[in-house]
Amino acid sequence: MKTKRCEQCREPLGARHAHNARFCSGRCRMAAHRASRKRADPLPDAMTRRRQWVRRTERKVPLSVVGNRPCPASSTDPDTWSTYSTVSRSSAGAGLGFVLSGMDRLVCIDLDHALVDGELRPWARRIVEGLPETYIEVSPSGTGLHIWGFGALERGRRIRRGDSSIEIYDRGRYITVTRHPFENAPSRLADLSRVIADLL
Repeated sequence: MKTKRCEQCREPLGARHAHNARFCSGRCRMAAHRASRKRADPLPDAMTRRRQWVRRTERKVPLSVVGNRPCPASSTDPDTWSTYSTVSRSSAGAGLGFVLSGMDRLVCIDLDHALVDGELRPWARRIVEGLPETYIEVSPSGTGLHIWGFGALERGRRIRRGDSSIEIYDRGRYITVTRHPFENAPSRLADLSRVIADLL
């Protein structure tokens, strides 16, 4: 019988792996997703076509690249935001961020500490498995997930139940963007209204 191997490191997959496993570990899964990101930009057009982009520092302070030199950006002042192509070309700070304006129904569900060694914690797995096909990416820390889609809120929410930590925003915030898709997340956005209602 042919031995199934990890798609990243080519090590044999043993009996402890699920029959449909593609990787031997969370580390290999993350490495494969980073490599796939380098091959093609995974971000949905619904995000990249909007002028709601900023850069960010290592400490997640938003930076504006409007003008001659980077300066602090505001999540409520569109004059400090730029296009995706502009921020992608900039080397300011440590990465990208997207501003939620509340005008376009774009929403982000932030699952803090959802990943341990690349594996979803049970509470996060329940949420992810209940999602429609929408763009999900791994946060800069490698331990959180940002779920992107469409929806609406009266105000941002922080939800803590047991060991879960969830934040949901659709305006007045900027969210870090890593371009590291989680698992096989598609480059499109779905309506998350039902998911949000269930979480609230």
